Formats: sequence, C-alpha cells, structure tokens
Amino acid sequence: MDKLEKPLEAWREELSDQQFHVCRLGGTERAFTGEYYATKTPGIYHCACCDAPLFDSDAKYDSGSGWPSYFQPVDDQAIASKDDFSHGMHRIEVRCVRCDAHLGHVFPDGPAPTGLRYCINSVALKLKPKAE
Repeated sequence: MDKLEKPLEAWREELSDQQFHVCRLGGTERAFTGEYYATKTPGIYHCACCDAPLFDSDAKYDSGSGWPSYFQPVDDQAIASKDDFSHGMHRIEVRCVRCDAHLGHVFPDGPAPTGLRYCINSVALKLKPKAE
C-alpha cells in the first residue's frame, strides 16, 4: 500500500474535531466512550483517516480497559510502533503505516497467542462489517 501524506491542515478539514485530536495530534478518547469498545459485530476495522485495514474482529477481545482491544493486527506491516515517553511514563505507541495516524498503544499484557494488547481509540477506526 502506498504511503499517504497530507498537510496537517488538509487532515483538519477532512476529520471530525475528535478524530483530528486523536489521529493527528496523538490524543486519547475517554475510556468507555468510544463507538467500538463493546462492539461484537464481525468485520474488519480500518483506519478512519486512510481506510487501510488494521484489525480483524476475530482478534478483538474485552480487555476491561474501556477501549477496543486486539491481540494482533490484520498484518504486521499495517502497524508501526514507536516509543512514547509522554505523561511521565514509557509506552509503545502504534500508528497506521499508510498515513501515520495515531491509533493508540500496545501493551505486553494481552491474551494468547501473542500476549499483546493493542489498545486502540475507537475514533481512529472505521468498522466494515463482514458480509453474511
């Protein structure tokens, strides 16, 4: 997939205020408020900014954190990670490889088979339900 680059002002015009704050400025939505934290609809979660496929509902689980959580992305090449030292702590930030949108963070306390918990902001995602 080709890299998508746009000026910040172009993103500001295309995204909602909350999407812009989270995806382009690295913000976080409040726990238990996002559209997808409790969703059980089968489908693929795509990047809200560029439509790249990121997570399959088969990898989604209830972590109790208040954000949608997944134990793996649809493809290891879909997600980029980097160290995040904000808020006085060390975390691993995850971003969409295609458009560099901030998605959330990954933690080493998830279930098998990966042991990872991708804790993702709902506003950074767009669910495309699977055809029945």
